[in-house]
Amino acid sequence: MSTVAANNERNGVYAVVAITKHGVEIARRLGGALAGADVYYTDKFARGDEAKYGIRLFSGNVKTLLPELFARYDGLICIISLGAVVRMIAPLLKDKKTDPAVVVIDDKAEHVISVLSGHLGGANDLTRRVAAILGARPVITTASDVQQTIAVDLFGREFGWEWESDDKLTPVSAAVVNEEPVAIVQESGEPDWWPEGRPLPKNITVYGSIAEALAARPAAALVVTHRLLEPEEEAILQNGVLYRPKVIALGIGCNRGTAADEIEAVILETLNELRFSLKSVKALCTIDLKKDEPGLREVVGKYGWEFVTYTPEELNTVPIEAPSETVYRYTGAYGVSEPAAKLYSGAERMALVKKKSGNVTISVALIRHGRGKGSESCDDWSSPPREAAPAKRP
Repeated sequence: MSTVAANNERNGVYAVVAITKHGVEIARRLGGALAGADVYYTDKFARGDEAKYGIRLFSGNVKTLLPELFARYDGLICIISLGAVVRMIAPLLKDKKTDPAVVVIDDKAEHVISVLSGHLGGANDLTRRVAAILGARPVITTASDVQQTIAVDLFGREFGWEWESDDKLTPVSAAVVNEEPVAIVQESGEPDWWPEGRPLPKNITVYGSIAEALAARPAAALVVTHRLLEPEEEAILQNGVLYRPKVIALGIGCNRGTAADEIEAVILETLNELRFSLKSVKALCTIDLKKDEPGLREVVGKYGWEFVTYTPEELNTVPIEAPSETVYRYTGAYGVSEPAAKLYSGAERMALVKKKSGNVTISVALIRHGRGKGSESCDDWSSPPREAAPAKRP
């Protein structure tokens, strides 16, 4: 049975594993050059300086060590034959959304092969990085990478976009790589999702609206929007993937001690009224007097949103529709929710100027990203702004 003789706690995010004399040389190189790499190799080739460099030694068969590393690390870099690695990891495989990246390097460091979780697990990117360090040839076989087209499961990932559902990822990916007609509709979010200076593949067309895309009858579609689709638009998802960009800024004011449940209920109700997706919320913004408000902190913690606070002086730099002397007396700012959402988003036009509900005041704005590919400007993506409610103490 394999046992790790050195420190066996994970420090990095990748485990580099070697079992041969040449493999140990390669592993040591990577340990010094690849950020986040923990090196493991057989004690047969111990140099005596492993503790100094944080290298883990193991004895016995690597087959008994690999399951532990597979469960513990985000990626495995194995300087072991491809066939052996495949046999060892086969019983460990669960799901492409949770399995770690697995990369294999040959014993002369001539080829670096992306084996498992190329897209979602990041093995393809890891392969390129390791190959660059070693001066080796990266071997990547995923069709979208080979054909230099859109990777449907990674679309917008660098911006934090989320899928509404992954049910159609496989058939839509097939349509993309098989060069069938594919529609893209972007209503919001970052516009620079395609490399500048490189034309889109000929089978991919960007449309200005879902209605326009539906009329073209594409084989598949990628839709990027913060909106909840209308019933007549749902047909685009028969073979389509809906992405939620992080574009919603929530401005919130609340009375001291307001429960998280009440704050959350107002947010959910408001987004439903606007027909906006909860998955597109990026930040909750408020005055710095509320930076330690338990209810607000609980809500942002639950959803993983950014929590941004502004001083009264910062809030007062923003023109608002309903400045309140009452709010000013209590906070030093003439408004909280509306200017906070405006400051964060950079929007001039609000999706919701202000709504008072119980102990909570809420405003909603959309983050501006200029003009998307074939889309309208962000100011045109919001719902018509609602009238400001009578100002009350936030």
